[in-house]
Amino acid sequence: MATASPLPMPLARLSRPVADWVDAVRALTQPAEVYWCEGTEAEREELTARLVRSGELTRLDPVQFPGCHLYRSHPADVARVEQLTYICTRSKDDAGPNNNWMEPQAAHAKMRELFRASMRGRTLYVIPYCMGPLDSPLARCGVEITDSAYVAINMLIMTRAGRPALERIALEDTFVRGLHSTGELDPQRRFIMHFPEELSIESFGSGYGGNALLGKKCHALRIASWQAREEGWLAEHMLIVGLQNPKGETHYVAAAFPSACGKTNLAMLIPPESMPGWKVFTVGDDIAWLHPGADGRLWAINPEAGYFGVLPGTNRESNRNAYDMIRRDTLFTNTALTADNRPWWEGLPAGTPHTDWQGRPFDPARGPAAHPNSRFTVSARRNPCYSPHAEDPQGVPISAILFGGRRREVAPLVYEARDWSHGVLVGASVASETTAAADGQVGVVRRDPMAMQPFCGYNFADYWRHWLAVGAKLARPPRLFHVNWFRRDPQGRFLWPGFGENLRVLAWMLDRCAGKAHAIDGGIGLLPRPKDLNTAGLRVSPEELRALLSVDRELWQKEVAELRAYLRGFGERLPAQMWAELEKTAAALGGVQESPATGE
Repeated sequence: MATASPLPMPLARLSRPVADWVDAVRALTQPAEVYWCEGTEAEREELTARLVRSGELTRLDPVQFPGCHLYRSHPADVARVEQLTYICTRSKDDAGPNNNWMEPQAAHAKMRELFRASMRGRTLYVIPYCMGPLDSPLARCGVEITDSAYVAINMLIMTRAGRPALERIALEDTFVRGLHSTGELDPQRRFIMHFPEELSIESFGSGYGGNALLGKKCHALRIASWQAREEGWLAEHMLIVGLQNPKGETHYVAAAFPSACGKTNLAMLIPPESMPGWKVFTVGDDIAWLHPGADGRLWAINPEAGYFGVLPGTNRESNRNAYDMIRRDTLFTNTALTADNRPWWEGLPAGTPHTDWQGRPFDPARGPAAHPNSRFTVSARRNPCYSPHAEDPQGVPISAILFGGRRREVAPLVYEARDWSHGVLVGASVASETTAAADGQVGVVRRDPMAMQPFCGYNFADYWRHWLAVGAKLARPPRLFHVNWFRRDPQGRFLWPGFGENLRVLAWMLDRCAGKAHAIDGGIGLLPRPKDLNTAGLRVSPEELRALLSVDRELWQKEVAELRAYLRGFGERLPAQMWAELEKTAAALGGVQESPATGE
């Protein structure tokens, strides 16, 4: 017979919808006990100690990594499973060609059978959580039910979880319901279902963060993007960073990059010595919720309270702030271990792996010591450049939005959209090229509009229409830009040094926002002249700078044709403005124009 840890009576009465749902899930899943998370530091320490005692967590060197632990997941459960992630709307067209779709009743029936008695002998954890500052009108709440203490610990780090969140839920009409069970960790019985019309998520068969931490990508992007459309705001896969110039003026920038395009490095950028007086503040590294403000500007909050970051390649040279913050009170997942019990991953300049991420004696013949998707979970407050305004209830005002991808030759270092409508097209055109030769294909272009391909909870055509509608509400919209830190010369060498030097490009953008910087029309948008960028002390030749800022019209005519073919896949739901902007670009480049049928 299931037993429940007592919930204080006043909260139980206030949270009757939550309590009723928990009772229904308990009857279905049949756990041995139910545990309501309070959200205290003592509670997190106790849950951690439980997993240490059970052997699921390994305590790391307490001198070099105090408060840090290592978790090893099942070898078949190490990443998001996009092919098993579904959007379950009544209409398949509402999910769109950018999503896997399943009819809601069929999806519920499938999941109900998977969840039946799935928690027998286990603890059911109830995790009320708030995405965003607890006192912010821009925040939204949810409740995750899970049978994984590892998931509970992560959620306590990544969100504002526990009693305060439940108190807010008690005052509001709605909350996102997230039900998760690790099941048997069988890849053949693994599904992540999203029901945006019901504000609910059901995840079974995985313990990996992106599949199991339901407040993260599942709620904060897939469900929230649907909420945002209904309520008139934007839920985006974007970092938020504050940039303060030597005059003490601070501007906030949001940026969307696909994987391996420098997102975390930009969020925690360290100004180069050649730009004294600049300061950088991290508001968020992964997700931004953007709301039109009464002043006509776009205001952003970071719905998360922690970082769930990738480890390989992280070191003091690539990202000193990230490297420094994860040396205390951090939960590591799937790293290697040294002989003296320190975490190790590829990219560290020192140390030697003793055991690999599966706990086996390290053997290079078996592959990398740390899993390529090994992770860290840490409180955002551990970041040395954590913004003092990260918890501001109204958010921070956004001056510029950046889109970026990894392109060898097509996209210049930076260009600015002509206006908001053109910027939506620029965001929709985001693409990156593959960087590894494992399958023999290098440089293959993969479309990832607004870096939201795996995360948009509905039809991209409707999503772009919503972007256009939000822009129409803004009297003082942010300027929109595209960046490409990865332009190469014919020999394959990077032309731009990247990392901290990217601040030089950001400085030009902020001057554009202030009306202080020049730009020229390059057909695809507005570009700086070589003399408009601060290159003092930079080892980039005049020829290389010209190449970085060049627009090859023949390549871009091909790019327009490929983008046209991609957009055509969204049929008549695609906004007419998108085609109009694409044809403006085609005309500026001297290419062939078309006017396919579109939605009005």
